[in-house]
Amino acid sequence: MKENQHVQAIPAEVLTQAQTKANELKTLLAPYMLALTPTERHELPKMGEKTIGFVEKAFDFAKQNPNLCPPYLDMTAFAIDFGDAHGLWTLLTTVQQIHQNIDDTEMAAGSEAYQAALVFYSSVKVAAAQDIPGAKAVYEELKTRFPGGKRKSGDTETETVTETIKKEVKVS
Repeated sequence: MKENQHVQAIPAEVLTQAQTKANELKTLLAPYMLALTPTERHELPKMGEKTIGFVEKAFDFAKQNPNLCPPYLDMTAFAIDFGDAHGLWTLLTTVQQIHQNIDDTEMAAGSEAYQAALVFYSSVKVAAAQDIPGAKAVYEELKTRFPGGKRKSGDTETETVTETIKKEVKVS
């Protein structure tokens, strides 16, 4: 097995605090948030890293040169949209970094837990085959939950478990 990377348990209190703060953030922003459909998201022109400078300059020039603004351009709405887009861009960057770190840590911890479970399952299967007391009941319960299941090609379950362990260890 590959060396365990996720070696420090996150205290339950820390996870609870983080969830509470995430809920607070969600509640705080809820009155201002929109929910777009996939079609709406696809159809909207996007402001991104390449266009933010253009939008910022256009906004500044529009404020400095009201005589150049067409009468149908609502500068109040433009100011709200640009201000919120800029502020949310900064917030989104922070949240995306947090998301990536949470996702990476959850993936590593889950992978390591799954590998450990596979090792234990393989050991219990051998112990059950050798009639070690208590092993058969544990094996039978785990067998019903094993995600690999039996293969139709005639491979034994032990080979399936061994192959799964090898694949999981290589992937990690």
